[in-house]
Amino acid sequence: MGAVARSPGHPVVRSKGKVPVVSSNEFGQPVGDPVPDWTPRPLPSATRLPGHWCALERLDSSRHVQDLYDAYAQAPDGRNWTYLGVGPFLSASAYREWAEQAAQSEDPRHYAVIEQSTNKAVGTLSLMRHDPNNGVIEVGWVNYSPALQRTPASTEAQYLLMHHVFEDLGYRRYEWKCDSLNEPSRRAAERLGFTYEGTFRQAVVTKGRNRDTAWYSILDSEWPELRTRFDAWLSASNFTSDHRQIQSLSSV
Repeated sequence: MGAVARSPGHPVVRSKGKVPVVSSNEFGQPVGDPVPDWTPRPLPSATRLPGHWCALERLDSSRHVQDLYDAYAQAPDGRNWTYLGVGPFLSASAYREWAEQAAQSEDPRHYAVIEQSTNKAVGTLSLMRHDPNNGVIEVGWVNYSPALQRTPASTEAQYLLMHHVFEDLGYRRYEWKCDSLNEPSRRAAERLGFTYEGTFRQAVVTKGRNRDTAWYSILDSEWPELRTRFDAWLSASNFTSDHRQIQSLSSV
């Protein structure tokens, strides 16, 4: 799609090749592009999403909790929980109590990240704020243990959810939101191909603190190019025997 030209009082004109396309209604007002044959999308229902470096499994308190607690306990401090609405958890029983409730939730729908080499759960993430009528969904509750951080599996876990949302479910928009002060989360969103859209000031109160929320998104029209980049980066040929990347995701 070409550039968008705007002028006061005139409809939006999008240049497609050499023939301008005007999106306007019978009153001459600018309107959004048609979405022909749109139907509501299905809700996420996958219980397992397999990959090369990892797999995503629907969070199961009986199978995943001890692995997850042990993995999170390897962190030197509780900073990974600062921007989440829960934690840090000081005991396995406290974490289990939260995880049992989270495992029953449909929205957010929590997944455990299972490392292929060990078959252990080493992190979690979720699909949330499901809006099937408009084809919009968000990834959230991302918490990676030290064993998962900066590994090929950490990126593949995000890819597996994106692939499921766009390819299997046919959603139009995939969102990432985070505390505007959470620089690691913002860098991760940009590295993964999300576009920054702005910051909602005083959006929520969490853990007794104000949170301004930074919004990011990927659109279905952007997904094919991103998928090609992910497929190339995640290929085994892009990593050395000790799992060091040869090309960075941004350079693929």
